[in-house]
Amino acid sequence: MTEAARLIDLSRLVSRVGRPTWTGIDRVEAAYLKRFLSENAPLFALVRSSFGFTLFDREGVGHLAQRILGDVPWGEPDILTKVFMRPGTGRRGAEADLRRFAIARTGRRTLGQTFAKHLPRGTIWFNVGHSNLVASVFDNIHESCDGHCVVLVHDTIPLDHPHWQREGTVSSFEARMRQVAAKADLVIHTSNATRGVTEAQFERFGRVPPGEVARLGIERPTPDKAQIPIGLRLDRPYFVALGTIEPRKNHAMLLNAWAAMRDTMRPDAIPQLFIVGARGWNNAKVFARLDLEPSNVVELGPLSDGATASLIAGAHGLLMPSFVEGFGLPPGEALSLGTKVLASDLPVYREVFGNNVIYLDPEALYPWVNEIQKIARKEREALVVTGKLPTWEAHFNIVLNCL
Repeated sequence: MTEAARLIDLSRLVSRVGRPTWTGIDRVEAAYLKRFLSENAPLFALVRSSFGFTLFDREGVGHLAQRILGDVPWGEPDILTKVFMRPGTGRRGAEADLRRFAIARTGRRTLGQTFAKHLPRGTIWFNVGHSNLVASVFDNIHESCDGHCVVLVHDTIPLDHPHWQREGTVSSFEARMRQVAAKADLVIHTSNATRGVTEAQFERFGRVPPGEVARLGIERPTPDKAQIPIGLRLDRPYFVALGTIEPRKNHAMLLNAWAAMRDTMRPDAIPQLFIVGARGWNNAKVFARLDLEPSNVVELGPLSDGATASLIAGAHGLLMPSFVEGFGLPPGEALSLGTKVLASDLPVYREVFGNNVIYLDPEALYPWVNEIQKIARKEREALVVTGKLPTWEAHFNIVLNCL
């Protein structure tokens, strides 16, 4: 029996061209891309570009993968991108390559005709990046090629905690989730904890699509000391906080912890805190405190994967005091590097990482201070993980057996 064709949506990864680092969602979309390319099932890709939708067959997907994964550079801009796209974004060559490798280009109105012409009956659309979750794509997959829509919903944090979001983002996210609730044939959840919260939102929207839990794979990142910023003091104990500096990540508590240590400890006994991640939104007070450059706290901004992995590999601990998370790739990657993780006591962390993490109340300052001090006083010890971290193989065994 011939396997159903797969249509992977790569719009998010292409939209990230020119940015220095990938988010967790980007990594997941890349994992799906690599897995699907390794199998023999008919494969296509959909990308929403600045000039409309582009569709690719397996050969075109291969060309895109080489460029997305950094094996081959993107091509030169063409006439269209030179005229209509401003330089300096890093996107002009990518947009030109989309047209070079596509088997079809189309607008929303003719999307159904394009699907009917190029996609086999029963094609399965995989969307793991939350791009193009609109009625026109869902409807045309169902109607034009009798296809199915599989969506990986990472979390519904913007709906569960709208007060932490950027202005204008909640309504657009809700519109996408309403389409998923109404029209997805299968929703992949990354944990039972997130499934419960997500399906509560779907119930509010009037339909809970069939769902399956498949934990994301944890891959050990590759450290690269050469990419670490020059001048960092790595010869004394340090901790790393990783993630966009936004309210739910709770950087304010970490700054309070280091302020408390400055009040009670000798300056040479205070460990360093390296904050890795871009500045986000709704966090003016934290930004102002960082601008004062408090002692023993270094804001590094976003770093390359190799630099981040190298810092975490040498750290006394990764600090994750978030108020809420959808899954948690950074703690898993830190554990894979043998680094201790101090994290908020969240259901998703308990479910995925078990007793491998030191759990603390994200609003209780002094337990964090005490644990950080206790760990910093000892020589760094490589953590031995008990049990197995989630793998991509296990993830895809679940997902692909659901089809």
